[in-house]
Amino acid sequence: MADISKLDLMAASIRGKLVEMSHRAQTPHLGSSLSCVDMLVAAYFDVLRIDPKRPEDPDRDRFILSKGHAATAIYTALAFRGFFDAALLDSFNEDGGVLAEHPGPHCVPGIEAATGSLGHGLSIGLGMAVAGRIAGRDYRVFALMSDGECNEGSVWEAALFAAANRLDRVCALIDYNKWQATGRSNEVLGLPSLAAKWSAFNWRTFEIDGHDIGAIIEAMRQAPDGDGRPTAIVCHTVKGKGVSFMEDDNNWHYRIPTATELVAARAELGLA
Repeated sequence: MADISKLDLMAASIRGKLVEMSHRAQTPHLGSSLSCVDMLVAAYFDVLRIDPKRPEDPDRDRFILSKGHAATAIYTALAFRGFFDAALLDSFNEDGGVLAEHPGPHCVPGIEAATGSLGHGLSIGLGMAVAGRIAGRDYRVFALMSDGECNEGSVWEAALFAAANRLDRVCALIDYNKWQATGRSNEVLGLPSLAAKWSAFNWRTFEIDGHDIGAIIEAMRQAPDGDGRPTAIVCHTVKGKGVSFMEDDNNWHYRIPTATELVAARAELGLA
């Protein structure tokens, strides 16, 4: 059984690093990165069958960050999990460095695919799942998506394909933080009821608190359960989670924290 208190502390540490990286590199998308941290902690520190010393193990579970603009979150999770030296995080977004604002393919161990052009990550994951089936391997494939990404028709084509081909080793996690770059997700396009949409596409669907690491772990462990359906987990989250003056404020899609805000954020996270 996972020690949730330790995982919560890990999530706070990762959030503190994300604020620091945004300030240091002068890069946006901090709010989007903060909202998905708990899903990444659940995945990398409990659910995934992975070995940081064998990042290319053919039997490893695959995890794709389809919302590639949250790259700092997956870079930090991988570093803290031991896939590469955490000191490399300080080179984020530097000219000539390997840690770009959106992940490149295999830029560091643990990154499975180039992402950031929204609507593609789930389809990439389905290709991996089909390849695993052909090769007779039982690895699972997880794709972390944004709610705004669900505006893309390619997402629903992938959803149809996965259900039709009974790709039950696929799990989509949707970071439903209710914001897109320019407005509320539910106002930009008709997302409600998001969970019902996935269910209608014949996915086994869960709707949970996306900041409850225990609930995330429990839901992720349900894939697969033998009924032949892929799994969708709609995670209700808060953009900017963990820092009160960033929470549910869409300015932090593009705003960059000042030195004073960095100190204040780390203090709130218990990292001062």
